[in-house]
Amino acid sequence: MSTPLRLEVIVASVRPARFAPVVADWFLRTARADARFDVGVIDLMHTPLPAGLTDTPEAVAYRERLAAADAFVAVTSEYNHGYPAALKTALDIAKHEWRAKPIGFVGYGGLSGGLRAIEQLRQVVAEIHMVSIRESVSFHQAKRAFDTNGETRDGAAIDAAERLLRQLAWWGGHLREARAADPYPG
Repeated sequence: MSTPLRLEVIVASVRPARFAPVVADWFLRTARADARFDVGVIDLMHTPLPAGLTDTPEAVAYRERLAAADAFVAVTSEYNHGYPAALKTALDIAKHEWRAKPIGFVGYGGLSGGLRAIEQLRQVVAEIHMVSIRESVSFHQAKRAFDTNGETRDGAAIDAAERLLRQLAWWGGHLREARAADPYPG
C-alpha cells in the first residue's frame, strides 16, 4: 500500500464526565504508531450534529470528512446495554459516505466492556453498507484498566487492538481499490 489509509476514529460519548478520552487517546497512540494509517479523530462532543438530521454547515463538513476517509473505528461506551445516542445521530446523518468502508470498534464499560453496544452497532453498520471488522477491543471495568498515564496492561486488549488494525488495513486497502475500480452499487 503506497498511500496510508485515512482512518477516522470517532469518539462516541458526549457526557461531561466521560471516560472516553482515556480510552480514545490510548487507541489513537496505538493506531498512529501504525504506518499503514493516517489517523484523524472525530470527537462527537466537539462535532455539533443536528439531532433532527437536517442539513447544516457542520453536517455538510462532517459528511465531507467521512467521504474522504478509507476506514473508521468507533470508540464507544455502553449506556443501558446500548451505545450513545450521539453515535446513532453521527451514523444516521450520512448515507453514501459510509458505503463499502470498514469500521472497527473499541468498547468500554462495566462488566460487559461495551460488548453489547458493539453487537448492536454491527447491525446498524451492516444496514448502511459498511464492513464490520470481526476483531474488537473491549475494556471491562474500564476505569481499572488504565493507569494514571492512560496506559493499560490489559494484554487481551493490546492484542485485540493489533489484530483489529491488521484486519482494518486489509479491508480498508482492498475496499479502497474496489471503490476506485468499480464504484459501490448501493
